Formats: sequence, structure tokens, C-alpha cells
Amino acid sequence: MRRSIIFSVVASLAAAGGMVYLASSASAATACAPAWSATAVYVGGNSASQNGHNYTAKWWTQNESPATHSGQWDVWADNGVCGGTTPPTTAPTTRPPTTPPTTTPTTPPTTAPTTPPTTPPTSQPPATGIPRHALIGYLHASFANGSGFLRMADVPNDWDIINLAFGEPTSATSGDIRFTLCPATECPGVESEAAFIAAIKAKRTAGKKVLLSIGGANGQVQLTTTGARDKFVSSVSAIIDKYGLDGVDIDFEGHSLSLNTGDTDFKNPSTPVIVNLISALKTLKARYGAGFVLTMAPETFFVQLGYQFYGSGPWGGQDPRAGSYLPVIYAVRDFLTILHVQDYNSGSIMGLDNQYHSMGGADFHIAMTDMLMAGFPVAGNTANVFPALREDQVAFGAPSSVNAGNGYVAPAAVQQAVGCLVNGANCGGYSPRSGANPNFRGLMTWSINWDKFYGWEFQNQNGKYVKSLP
Repeated sequence: MRRSIIFSVVASLAAAGGMVYLASSASAATACAPAWSATAVYVGGNSASQNGHNYTAKWWTQNESPATHSGQWDVWADNGVCGGTTPPTTAPTTRPPTTPPTTTPTTPPTTAPTTPPTTPPTSQPPATGIPRHALIGYLHASFANGSGFLRMADVPNDWDIINLAFGEPTSATSGDIRFTLCPATECPGVESEAAFIAAIKAKRTAGKKVLLSIGGANGQVQLTTTGARDKFVSSVSAIIDKYGLDGVDIDFEGHSLSLNTGDTDFKNPSTPVIVNLISALKTLKARYGAGFVLTMAPETFFVQLGYQFYGSGPWGGQDPRAGSYLPVIYAVRDFLTILHVQDYNSGSIMGLDNQYHSMGGADFHIAMTDMLMAGFPVAGNTANVFPALREDQVAFGAPSSVNAGNGYVAPAAVQQAVGCLVNGANCGGYSPRSGANPNFRGLMTWSINWDKFYGWEFQNQNGKYVKSLP
């Protein structure tokens, strides 16, 4: 990563050409930092001025105008007027803090939410190169288990996105992510690293996307400091560059994302591990540009449970992890490629019909996925709605076989769920609030290795069904 010169903002009397610039209060105005340049690279702490305002970069950026990128979660912080100029007459871009409710709701909404999302679904077109309906799977690339090892070159072409499991940190709070191809002592028949890299290149040439999945059940990642955040960005970038990858998949589990007490507004989080992850993902996006693919695989506990509970705040939350992915999803929604929640290893979760839904059939997949495409009040607060994602940003995850995860259902039920979400029909006892979603993205499974072990049932039945959709 290139670094530019760090400029300082000097607060002093600004004299030039015999003139002294004074603020309207007759006190000295703040001098303007060097003018922002669209071609310059700025990193966190760098200053620039534009249209009579000083700005400070929060993270790596290039060609993002401070005047239009200084909102709550944008790259620039607006430090106010400089050089004695008159403030712009246009409204500020920074979103005011959302005021929490003065009373604590004790029950979820009694009717399906009718309040429109506070932010409309984003209109950014889907990432190029991914089919309208995609098959996504995880490849056990760094470890072996009972499913057996599978070389990258031997992954069938049906898989549109291949997530390399896993990139893991050197310690929970280091931010230093490492990825090592499974050693031959653990994975007999594993390809060489050079062959692995060549196979990734061949997959990408064939139009597939290959991502680094970060975390997993054993890879807790807590970006508690800005130092850990920066190390996360540099170490992940090094892996992407070394192996020639398309982006990352965020699979943070355990206590990786736990909200601090009092952090009750998912639109304006203050918990360091949340804020630093958002910043890191925005930095990676800025570095790799339009082709960067970002997917996420949270558990239902971290997303849909937010309908009832959010963290351990005053709105009835029971666990600091409840709904803790919501601020991350919300902050990166403009460039999030696909959210595929793990509809497995889950307890019963309340849907938008205010009924509890459990694993074991199509109903759970339908109810959980509908929440993402319809939006929902967070912690029962109808004034604080998690806005719907675009349908092309949403898939759901299901185990590929009985040994892959708790929550396996037969192909007929998976296909019923997909058909319901796409067509809005044959939905059983649950009626999706989002209606028909013809651009619903598809299916994710754990894992490609387990699917091979069981004769490619998921690929050959569910995958082919998804790809047969109009």
C-alpha cells in the first residue's frame, strides 16, 4: 500500500498577500489543509480541504471526494470550515444520531412490520461475473477432516463461488490473518502451492470467484484496536495478492463480534470490534475496487435474532452477540455482494409472523431469508428498522449432508424454499412479506468436501435446480 505525505492542519491567523482571514466572530479562522486531489492516495490521519472545509481521512482512500464522502460511515471526517469561507448552503451529509426509544418494548411487534426501511435498498448493480442464481460452497483448503481432501483443480465447474476455509488469526486480537495450504502430512494427495495457485487462476479464467473465508468455528477474530484493524487489512491483502483471489468471505463466529453494553443503535455502532471491522472492509474495497467480492456467512443468532433482541442493551437483549452482524451488514450494504446466513446449527428463531421457526424443513429457510429481503424492526422497535437488502444480495446456507451440520434437510425441502422465495408461491404455512424475488441469488453450502463425500447430492440436485431458474 502506498502512503502519501501526512499533512497537518494548522490553526493560526492566516495571512496572505497582506490580507488576514477572520471568522465571523472576529477570531482567527482555521487554515485550510492542502487541496484534495482525486489522484492522491490518503491514509488514516491524512488531511485535505475542499470547498472551504477541512477533512481528515479515516482509512485508505483515493478518488473519493470529501464533500460527498463524509457521512457517518464514509471515509472522510468533516472538521468544519477553514480559511474564513462561508459554509456551503447544502445540507450536511452526516446522518444525525438515531434517538433510541424512551420506553423499553417488552414484546415483538404484534403485526408484520409496515414501517418502510429508513434507508431504501441500494441500487448498485450486482457484481459482474456471478450468475444470476449461484451455487456457493466452502473448500477445506487448510485442513482435513472425515470428508477427505479435495484439490482445487478437482472442484466441479458447477460451483460459482469457492470459499477457501480458512484464513485464521495468529491470536484472537492480533488482526494478523494467515492462510496455509493443508500440509501433505495431514492431507495426502494435496497439490503443491504452485499448482494450487495455478488452479485458482484457471477457475477465475473460467468465470468462477475464489475468496478467502476468514474465521470459522476455530478462528475467532476480534479487531479491538486500530493496530489490529490495520494488520488485518495488510495481512488479508497479502493473501489475496499471493493467491490471486477475488475477495473475502467474513465467517466470524463465537465472540468475534460482541456489542458493548449501551451500544444500541445498529446504524451508529461504537463497539471497537464492530467499528474496526467496518473500517477494514471499506479499506479493502477501496484498495481492490469494483471487482472486489464480499460475502458473509453469519449464524442466525447474529442476524435474525436481532428482530427480538439486540446485544445486551436496554431493549431486552440477553446476549451481546445477538444481532451483532447488523451494524456491519448495514455499513457495507452498498458493496456487499452476497449475504448467505447459516440456516444451520441454530435454535428456534422468531420470524416476521411472530412465530418461532425451527430447522428441519423448508419453513425455516423461507422465514429466515424473507427477513433479509423484507427488512425488520430491530429489538422490536418499529422506529429502528433494519432495511431490506436487494434480492440479488441474498442467499441462504444449508448443510450439504447429514454429517456437514445440524440442520440438514432433503433436497425437496431446499428446493421448495428456493421456489417460494423466487416465485412467492408454494410456501407452505409462511407467506413471505417480501413477495416474489426473481433475482434471489442462490444457495451456499458447507461444504464442497462433504458434498463430494456423499456423492454430490447438493450439487447435482439443489445446485442444478437453482441454475435452472429463469
